[in-house]
Amino acid sequence: MTPEEREEIWQQLHAMQGNLCAYCETSLITKSGQRDAHIEHFLQKGRDPRVTFDWNNLFGSCNRKESCGKHKDKRQYDPTILIKMDEEDPDHFFLFVSDGTIALREALTEDEIKRAEGTLLIFNLDAEHGALRQMRRNTIQGYIQTAEELAEYATTFDVEDWLPLFESELEAIKGQPFETAIRHTLMP
Repeated sequence: MTPEEREEIWQQLHAMQGNLCAYCETSLITKSGQRDAHIEHFLQKGRDPRVTFDWNNLFGSCNRKESCGKHKDKRQYDPTILIKMDEEDPDHFFLFVSDGTIALREALTEDEIKRAEGTLLIFNLDAEHGALRQMRRNTIQGYIQTAEELAEYATTFDVEDWLPLFESELEAIKGQPFETAIRHTLMP
């Protein structure tokens, strides 16, 4: 693949997922403006070479060796136990907690629990002492006060009075690293 072809793929991936890792939502761009990422094959191309250039199998992933795509590729696993984030809503499965952890939603079926746990394990998204957990926690901390204020507004004022503030906060975090974790923290 030529550098131009690779860049064209990146442009399409950027249009789909912004500059965030498809799995952990960290930035794929360094502070110096360089891309620190790789084109990730959800289903490893070694398992099925036919998916090498299948758009449904390509994502932008961070280069963390201890999580996400690079971590997944070091493991043997059944790909059917993974949640494919572009086909299923992760919000159905996961709740991001203000301490940086990821909890499973209540009322999941047995199969959904297996897949959610498998996804967290294979991509190493919630390691007890992992860097991602700490990064999420640090990011979320900056939104705790806003979340508390929104919760107070929700109990004090009519929904039409506080909802525009909440929607404004959601708009402001779009495309930010750990957007989902921030959004879950802000929920009144």
